[in-house]
Amino acid sequence: MAKELITASRTINASPAQVWAVASDLKGMGERSPQCKKMLVLGGEPGTGTTTINLNKRGPLFWPTWSKVTQWTPNELLEWRIPLNRSHWRYELTDNGDGTTTLTESRIVKGNTSALSRGLVAAFLGGNDTFEAEMEQGIAQTLAAIAATAEPAR
Repeated sequence: MAKELITASRTINASPAQVWAVASDLKGMGERSPQCKKMLVLGGEPGTGTTTINLNKRGPLFWPTWSKVTQWTPNELLEWRIPLNRSHWRYELTDNGDGTTTLTESRIVKGNTSALSRGLVAAFLGGNDTFEAEMEQGIAQTLAAIAATAEPAR
């Protein structure tokens, strides 16, 4: 069974607006995420209701997904749902009041992932525990990449 919550946080030496500018750049996701290599935003500027087509990669395997942005509150919250596997991905930004922002990235599953997703993960991605451990590492890598881009040069 999928974990209900996989999450990590990082304090970034940048304002919420600076962090938001990077985290909400869905087209740039492929530069930050070790697994999601491309997010194609359909339509105009992203916001609540935006649809994306995503290309994921692990080793020699590639697979597509699509997502729908469910929450878009600039400088505070971004969330999208992936209907294929029933997961939600979220960025929450907290202004620490000292020029830093805590960014939390979460993968949320209510109940379980879809039978299709469970089958594909078992057959091709090393099983649920292995795949979720990789996602935890990937979240940490993504947060580090966002921080590296958002933090002003010193």
